[in-house]
This record gives sequence, structure tokens and C-alpha cells, in this order.
Amino acid sequence: MSLNLEQKQAVVVEISAEVAKAQAIVLAEYRSLKAGEMTDLRKKARSSGVYLRVLKNTLARRAVADTPFAGLTEKMVGPLAYGISSDPVAVAKLLHEFAKGNDKFVIMAGAMPNVMMSSKDVGKLAMMPSREVLLSTLMGTMQAPIAKFVRTLNEVPARFVRTVAAVHDQKQKQAA
Repeated sequence: MSLNLEQKQAVVVEISAEVAKAQAIVLAEYRSLKAGEMTDLRKKARSSGVYLRVLKNTLARRAVADTPFAGLTEKMVGPLAYGISSDPVAVAKLLHEFAKGNDKFVIMAGAMPNVMMSSKDVGKLAMMPSREVLLSTLMGTMQAPIAKFVRTLNEVPARFVRTVAAVHDQKQKQAA
């Protein structure tokens, strides 16, 4: 069933809104994929915050025109599923993991703002830790010197207290 002009315009507006807040777009060919498998992928995408949609390529080209993702237009050929996300690692990881389990699902290309990626580049991006893991590692690294400094400062009065306690114990033994 084809869309009328108003429906096409609405789709382009919706996709343009997603592209405006995106940090990555991944294109994947889904030829001969069963409907149940695609439904499972959509559920996983929803739970990980990835916008996943099958689009007509002409509508997708219009949505990415005049954006940092305009370089993808030459890769928009054939039946494609579009993964769009504000977390580049999430979309790459989701589609890469799904492609590993399904031979019929092939990642064609990807893009980050003003950077084109091949399918191998998308695979490398998928191997990176997630944003939350990177932030927690950074915070641990930033916190470590401060924590060590505080322990060092705390050691001076603690050593003094242990020394006074040892002198006190020694004097009590001598008195007894």
C-alpha cells in the first residue's frame, strides 16, 4: 500500500526530527528476514532506546538532506532498516549483535555527524563499552587520586592516635 503525499510528508518530518537529535545512524539490509525476527529486533531496539524503522529510501534521503548525515544518501539502496540513536554505541551494538545471529541481516553502512562508517567500522564501534561504562570508568579514574590523598591525610592522625594508645598501654603495664 503506497502512502499519499501528506503521509509521506509526515514520515519525512518524523524521521527528520529523529535525525536532528541523533548521534549515529546505521543502515542494514533485511532481505528475506522473517517477520517474527524483525519484531524481536524492534522490541530490543525499543528497550535500548534505538529508533528502528524500515523506510522508503527516497523518504530517508529527504530526511537526511542538509544534515551531517547527508553522506549516507549514496548508500541508501535496496530494502533497508534504519537504526537511529543518540547513543552511537547502542545502535551499533544492537544491530551488530543481531546481524551476528542472522545471516540475512547485513549491516551496509553507518554514520556519525560528518563521519561515514563502513560495516567494519560499525562493528568496531559496537565493541566499545557503552556510555554508562565509560562514564563510570572516567569517574573512578578521577576519584582515585582524591581518595588516595584523603587516606594519606587520614593516616597522620590515625598514626598519632595509635602511638598515644601504645604509650598509654605501656605506662599501664609499668604501673601494674
